[in-house]
Amino acid sequence: YPVTFVLTDSDSFHDVAVKIERPTFHKPFLGGFKNRVTGVEFHNAGSQTLPKKRPEKGTTLFCRETQTVFERNKYQQTTNPTSTQMTKSGLYVSNMTDRVITPGKYLTAEEYHKRRLEAVIVLQKYFRRWYARNLVQNLKEKKILRLTWEAQKELQRKKEKEDKLRMEQERKLNPKTKEDFDLLYHALESWRREEVERINRTLTGAERKAALCGLLEEETQLIASIGRHKLNAGKENEQKAVLRFLDKCAQPKRWKACDGKITEMDTQDTLRARELLEIYHSVSMNDIPKDERRDVLLMLRGTVKEHECKLTQEIVELIDREVDLMSREVKECNLEGLRKRICTLFLQYIKTPKFNPEVARILKVVPPDPLKLYKNVHFCHSCENHLPATEFPIPANSRTLGRCHWCCKLDNEARRREAFLKYRLILENLRESEADYQDDARIVFFVQQQHLQYMIENIWGCQSALSACNDLYDLVMVRWDKQQEWSPWNTILLTKDEADAHLKLHNIQEAYEASFIHEVKHKHMQAKKYFTHIPVMTSLFHRSDKQANATKSLLSFTYISNTKYIKFISLVLSIRQKTH
Repeated sequence: YPVTFVLTDSDSFHDVAVKIERPTFHKPFLGGFKNRVTGVEFHNAGSQTLPKKRPEKGTTLFCRETQTVFERNKYQQTTNPTSTQMTKSGLYVSNMTDRVITPGKYLTAEEYHKRRLEAVIVLQKYFRRWYARNLVQNLKEKKILRLTWEAQKELQRKKEKEDKLRMEQERKLNPKTKEDFDLLYHALESWRREEVERINRTLTGAERKAALCGLLEEETQLIASIGRHKLNAGKENEQKAVLRFLDKCAQPKRWKACDGKITEMDTQDTLRARELLEIYHSVSMNDIPKDERRDVLLMLRGTVKEHECKLTQEIVELIDREVDLMSREVKECNLEGLRKRICTLFLQYIKTPKFNPEVARILKVVPPDPLKLYKNVHFCHSCENHLPATEFPIPANSRTLGRCHWCCKLDNEARRREAFLKYRLILENLRESEADYQDDARIVFFVQQQHLQYMIENIWGCQSALSACNDLYDLVMVRWDKQQEWSPWNTILLTKDEADAHLKLHNIQEAYEASFIHEVKHKHMQAKKYFTHIPVMTSLFHRSDKQANATKSLLSFTYISNTKYIKFISLVLSIRQKTH
């Protein structure tokens, strides 16, 4: 470091070490002054550090608006200066346009307010008249809309009823399913009972016996006609079932991805099943030209020749026979039996898993172990056949297997002749409505069709609890208390409109009379007594009771909480009044 001598006294010096930093840039000249005596120049120096910034407070401290005064000048002088002039000596001012103003009657404050009150009354009268007319007009419009809506509903109800009757009549005229034939047998039984009642009421002795014999003959003819219809419908249903089976085999594999899209994939087995389905469609077609029929038979022959067995050899022989007969100009009607045999054998070929692997997934497979088969086979004491368990109806209140489905159907057609379509529709509607609640309702899915039929016929009398309507197509079963799940002891039979109004009620005790509520509770006790004999239902009694108790405790807790809240509010108000 360089040494600098600093004069401390008049004759003494002190050594001071001075550190010199060589600047990396040229310092700007900031001005200075020069000593005229010594000639020494002194320069102004600047600091090497930046000034400390003030922290920002987020608000503007200096702005133009707070430091500037805006001034505005407004003139008070009138736009048109005027003056007045009077007649005087030496000046005449005309008074032709002057008006004479005389003071009127003086109004007191009472008279002024009275006049205003009368005017207000007049205004109120006209306003109320206008408001009343608008109100009456709105009521008239609403009444017209209500009557129009009711008329449309009535027409819609009549149309639905007519459509149901027309559909039922169409099903009776052209029966195709088991339910259609049940309706037909039920109509036959109703007609027979009416005729028997008429004969017993009007005839006696030999005439009565002759009329009953004639009635029996007519009933026999009608049963034979129904049997012929059943055979024709059975053939059509069998053909439809075959086509559904083949179409199900030819469907591609489907699965749902995580994004909701459905993916389809064809495998070798599904393509093989689709090819056989197209060939079966072509073979079973009628009224096609001979050339096309010959091409179809040749294609079928090439398909079955891929596998050598007794079945394929028989199909090939029948194909060659038909081609030979067609070349000899044999009539089409004489070839129907041969063509049916070809279709039947080819269908048997399609149902063989060796030739069509996809059918193995759909056909009922016989277990290789006979012991497994024996456990699932039961004996029907009516037809004396050994059948699988799926062929037996198992009621919920039964502990043993009874007759099979075929015997029950035959017994119904021969004796009772009941139609269960209406009860099935009521049960399906009930299950759909209970599924919409999404409250884990289970009892409705244990109740079977015969149990619902017993409830409607023996407990509710096949009529609505409110209007006594006995049209089963218009009746539905809903919850008596909508806060609890449906059960035979928590239900009511109503029409569709009555059910919609019932489910909108908030308090059943206030909406219905005590006598009606007592009658409904009595029917609930009858249903509970009937279902106690069903083993499945006994475990559900306690669940419904617990649910009802939980609902009551929740309502009581809500009532207590509301009572405490009201007491607290009244206490606060009383304290405020005392403070004021």
